[in-house]
Amino acid sequence: MIQVSSLTYYPIKACRGFDVDASIVERMGLEHDRRMMVVTPEGHFLTQREHPRLALVTPTLKDGMVTLSAPDFDSVQIAIQASGVNRPVDIWESKGVGAIDQGEVAAGWFSDWLGASVRLVHIAENFQRKLNPDYAVNADDHTGFADGYPILLISEESLADLNARLDASSPVPMNRFRPNIVVRGCDAFAEDTWTRIRIGDVEMAVVKPCARCVVTTIDKETLASSREPLRTLNTFRKQARVEQGRSVGGVMFGQNVIPLNGGRLNVGMSVEVLS
Repeated sequence: MIQVSSLTYYPIKACRGFDVDASIVERMGLEHDRRMMVVTPEGHFLTQREHPRLALVTPTLKDGMVTLSAPDFDSVQIAIQASGVNRPVDIWESKGVGAIDQGEVAAGWFSDWLGASVRLVHIAENFQRKLNPDYAVNADDHTGFADGYPILLISEESLADLNARLDASSPVPMNRFRPNIVVRGCDAFAEDTWTRIRIGDVEMAVVKPCARCVVTTIDKETLASSREPLRTLNTFRKQARVEQGRSVGGVMFGQNVIPLNGGRLNVGMSVEVLS
């Protein structure tokens, strides 16, 4: 039987995530997942590619507040502002995404931590960042500040297969890939073959493999980087396809998922493969 083995949400894109026993699924993804993001003063999104130190930031949510903490650095707490001063931002192909600036305290804290002038933003209330129409199921499918899709799903068996191919002394943990839903009880890479699944009352479309980048090569504890796991993934998970008239390639690991309705997920729930 295939089951959910972990649920993880990431309050701020590129920062640390939190494992939870249960989560509400919204059309935008898991509740609270990647609703906030660090941007340049001009509004361009930032990730661990440019600033690996984002991986050490722990954003803790409670009662409408977020506490920002990092190793050997003073913490700060701010009230999350979902409406207020608008600061349009760009993330990948999405331009002018509605976002709300989180103020000078948050901006100063992140700027000091990263050693660069940055701002913290929250996606604006009722703003819908639409998905690539080539993969969207419904016209109103949307996400927050995830790279492109509301949910990322990976099986434990797929990670085990990858680690079996790596040097035995250097397996990689699941947090290198930052999934929201991890499942177990299937064959390695079985998720590649799924198109529709149901977990509890939530039906989801499995629409697209996830192309992996250099963020997966950064150790989330030490920030040390290497060529793995991309080097090994390149030997057996390389794919190429045409999107919007241009060739797109990469190494694939995990599946992008679109929730078709809302509901509640719990660790331990069974995963029904509908197609």
